[in-house]
Amino acid sequence: MPDAALFPIPDSVNFPGVPCSLHVFEPRYRQMVRQCIDRQLLMGVCHTEKVLHHNEREQSVKEALNSNQATYKPQCIFSAGPVELLEELKDGRMLIQVDNEVRLKLGEEKQTLPFGIWACEELLDAALDEAGALALKQSQAKILQRLLAITHDNAGAQDLLSSTHWQAMPAPTFSFAVAGLLGMPPEISQTLLEMTNAQTRLDTILEMINTMGAALS
Repeated sequence: MPDAALFPIPDSVNFPGVPCSLHVFEPRYRQMVRQCIDRQLLMGVCHTEKVLHHNEREQSVKEALNSNQATYKPQCIFSAGPVELLEELKDGRMLIQVDNEVRLKLGEEKQTLPFGIWACEELLDAALDEAGALALKQSQAKILQRLLAITHDNAGAQDLLSSTHWQAMPAPTFSFAVAGLLGMPPEISQTLLEMTNAQTRLDTILEMINTMGAALS
């Protein structure tokens, strides 16, 4: 069971295979970044269930850099991966990237302060038979065709979706990548993240894209 340090951020839902860039200023999370790098500990940036402690007083930038802010209860399913420190500013702020590799489910909390570290288990999709794998590829093709049609006047989107990388992407990986690309509301994104059936994930995404396309037409 892998361990992961948790960085709960309201409305931040991340998918496996989709990197997450962050600007870190709170002391406890700057400490988390260093510990994750030094110990090769996974970091999970996750959506939240509720606020446990809220700092109601407005703070200056200097105060915010030297004190912790609100504390949240994390969602129990999230994506995690190794941390890369991209830049450290003179005032201590950090620009980082979390290269999400796995989808995890919370187990036992092993550390509470100054930040949470949890024992986790990997959350895997249900296995597919040959027919299921074929249906998944067909759904992937439909989504790509629909997105290409909707973005016909956006050269950047057309180049991205037509690239070998996107066209050859395994369907389960694609289901997460396209969910990250579309930037859906956090509660919908969290629901997709928790699904363990890749076909259901793609069906849900296709329905949303068709609704979006109808609204634009």
